[in-house]
Amino acid sequence: MDSLGLFILLMLLCFQWTIAPAADEVTWTYIGLVGQTEWSQYFPNCGGTSQSPVDVVTTQTKYDPSLVPLTPLGYSQHGNKPLNMYNNGHTVVIELPEWMGLAGLPWLFTAVQMHLHWGSGGPSHGGSEHTINGLSADAELHVVHYNSELYPNMSAAMTQSDGLAVLGILIVTGEETNPAFNSILNYLSRVRHADQKALIPAFDVESLLPNDLGRYYRYNGSLTTPPCYQSVIWSVFHERVQISKAQLLRLETILYSSKTEDTDRMLLQDNYRATQPLNHRVVFASFSAESGKELSSGEVTAIVIGVMCGCVGLAVIIRFIVKTIRSTSSWDVLPSNRPAPMPRMEEPEKAKEKKQDVALNTTADGEKKEEPSPSPQTEP
Repeated sequence: MDSLGLFILLMLLCFQWTIAPAADEVTWTYIGLVGQTEWSQYFPNCGGTSQSPVDVVTTQTKYDPSLVPLTPLGYSQHGNKPLNMYNNGHTVVIELPEWMGLAGLPWLFTAVQMHLHWGSGGPSHGGSEHTINGLSADAELHVVHYNSELYPNMSAAMTQSDGLAVLGILIVTGEETNPAFNSILNYLSRVRHADQKALIPAFDVESLLPNDLGRYYRYNGSLTTPPCYQSVIWSVFHERVQISKAQLLRLETILYSSKTEDTDRMLLQDNYRATQPLNHRVVFASFSAESGKELSSGEVTAIVIGVMCGCVGLAVIIRFIVKTIRSTSSWDVLPSNRPAPMPRMEEPEKAKEKKQDVALNTTADGEKKEEPSPSPQTEP
């Protein structure tokens, strides 16, 4: 009996040693053995029905006039205290001071941190997590807040359905440099490898946001990384923020997901999750469809072709009118081969004819006077 008990105990210990590791011990990645397609096996919430990010189909959004402009609180009041920045192996994180917050939501939310998601290969290769009408931006900035009215801290709030509020800022590339983003990009070399930390000078966080904070898309979703808690009130801004191609290239090529001591260095790239099904959810818009309609590439092409055809048609009409005017003017100035019309002599001719008639009448009268009258006849 003792031998049997010992055997069972050994079997239990072996089972415990071979059991799958706990979720908090799993090192997840975006691709690979524990890539995003396998997240739900280790983090059950990642397989939920209210996951993020999503594709915002603008024609299917619902206008909600109660969505007021969002108001950052203390974003510009950075003070002199430096900010803590670190590489967690999945992204670069900048911790935010507790005096920063967000108004315009049902509750007051306190800022916690912000981080970035990006792709690889430069512009037009994707990198944002949220998409608009199926189109990706080059990168995306997330500013994370927790509900400080209902919960004492981030840890307590992140598991509650109304616990977090995240701002999503889509980033595109252009020719001009965005000085605000250099406040982050210029210091990435200090945290090139996973687990590295550094202090960076404080800066105006509000300068990272788009100018128009009144037009955004709102839906209930989740964290876009494990453990994927479905606790986020998402606000994805309609207006994009622009950085330069050089700034995007620096973001895509300077950080590593590997640690300093790792022999195989792995660039930190393509750290964005694929869009998730909306399922039962509705995406609301703070602006009407007429004022913020998104045009597809086909619609834009059709409009451009229509404008070009209109311009060509207008040019043809103008050319025809000018040509007609020139032709008319040339007929007026060309010499004519027809004889010049005789001056009208109606009155003199009539007077001459009248004189001739008088003369003829006078002659006739004279002749009648000279003609002898006939002599009377005598009978024999």
